[in-house]
Amino acid sequence: MGQHATAPGPHCLVTGATGYIGGRLVPELLQAGHRVRCLTRSPDKLRDHTWRNQVEVARGDVTDAASAAEALRGIDVAYYLVHALGTGSGFEDADRRAARVFAEQARAAGVRRIVYLGGLKPAGVPDRELSPHLRSRDEVGRILLASGVPTTVLRAAVIIGSGSASFEMLRYLTERLPVMVTPSWVHTRIQPIAVRDVLRLLVGSAGMPASVNRSFDIGGPEILTYRDMMLRYAAVADLPRRLILPLPVLTPRLSSHWVGLVTPVPSSIARPLTESLRHEVVCREHDIARYVPDPPGGLIGFDEAVRLALQRVRDAQVTTRWSSSALPGAPSDPLPTDPDWAGGSLYQDRRTVPVDASREALWRIIEGVGGENGWYSLPVAWSVRGWLDRLIGGAGLRRGRRDATRLRVGDAVDFWRVEDVEPGRLLRLRAEMRLPGLAWLEMYAEPLGDGRARYRQRALFHPHGLLGHLYWWSISPFHAAVFGGMARNIARAAAKTADAPGEPAPRATGVRGGGTR
Repeated sequence: MGQHATAPGPHCLVTGATGYIGGRLVPELLQAGHRVRCLTRSPDKLRDHTWRNQVEVARGDVTDAASAAEALRGIDVAYYLVHALGTGSGFEDADRRAARVFAEQARAAGVRRIVYLGGLKPAGVPDRELSPHLRSRDEVGRILLASGVPTTVLRAAVIIGSGSASFEMLRYLTERLPVMVTPSWVHTRIQPIAVRDVLRLLVGSAGMPASVNRSFDIGGPEILTYRDMMLRYAAVADLPRRLILPLPVLTPRLSSHWVGLVTPVPSSIARPLTESLRHEVVCREHDIARYVPDPPGGLIGFDEAVRLALQRVRDAQVTTRWSSSALPGAPSDPLPTDPDWAGGSLYQDRRTVPVDASREALWRIIEGVGGENGWYSLPVAWSVRGWLDRLIGGAGLRRGRRDATRLRVGDAVDFWRVEDVEPGRLLRLRAEMRLPGLAWLEMYAEPLGDGRARYRQRALFHPHGLLGHLYWWSISPFHAAVFGGMARNIARAAAKTADAPGEPAPRATGVRGGGTR
């Protein structure tokens, strides 16, 4: 008799696959033997992931019924991992509409189960007293539970893992401030959970019986205050003991700006995170273990979760970061050279410089820009622009890079987003700083012959209204120093690398981002 083929695992749809959790969940599902389809507005952002060729990709949006219906066709388990965090005052309406569309289309498609990762709701706190972020996450969970499709809602407090917004906030606050004047929420009790346990529970939820339609509180084995977490982080990271002085007058709004100035997390994202810490977030049950048993060694403790996260940071193996998702409110319009460009005013600054180095040496410098390597240009100008961006809630320079030497489409690089990479030839960045218009920066490495190369650079700006035009003309006098200096310094750095083969690419002098360290 012939061998029986192994039955394929459930067919899973992952929304939010370009985000922090979604980007880590996909390879875990594949490893578990599941088939995976990803729903994304920008398929190109998945192009450089190692698992891209093992999944189906559907272009669409959870707010669009037609594309959601197409993506859900033939799906057994649908993971709902999207939210409108930090998109402004209307984010609760946006979350509500998206959840309703997804729920309706999942039911119509005959999906077996929906799995949603939400926030841990404080016990005994009326909805009106919850932070808008937590209230919205709870409402989305209720909408999905009422969909008619069996639904698993996992409710987590603080997720500890390399690159998560909560971990980055904790990490930078603790590392940069040996003495801290902190908001009163540092004494709030929290039950953090390691990202590895979150992923294990998400994967395991796919196999729950059809009779299960409920929320589960998920957390690690310890209950800590935020102060405890900072002190224990310092101990794991071999930092001197931190002095923490609570200051009750720091409101959530003020503390979010404080977090935004000290850490890479912009205030638009820090505020909902800090607001959610006003109330105690501790698990009231551990029923999830009935369906997804705890591992033999038990759940990962806080210190071990921090150690694992720091090891990944130090080894430059952070696969996704909180900034993997585009910053809320960032432009998504086409590049002016795209076929669907609608026209309008367009300003350009072009620079071309011959390089006494090979195209390969030049490309190493281009692919390494930003983050710890800097921008090879007027440090004060970049620093001031980064601080101004953070003061108005933007990303600033501190997002840094996921990887110090390699870029992939969708990566954040300080206040830019990688829109396209053609290895050895082109790097295109789209601005995510707060601007009265849309901006791109293109960097090309081109061969000249005789082992030499040409560096070509193009900055583009599409103004929005009169303010956009005024902005371009107000900064035009600085272009020679900023863009011209950048082109010349990149060419020099490439030549220096060529003169010292085997040496790491030289860093730009002056301002650097604060990403991976």
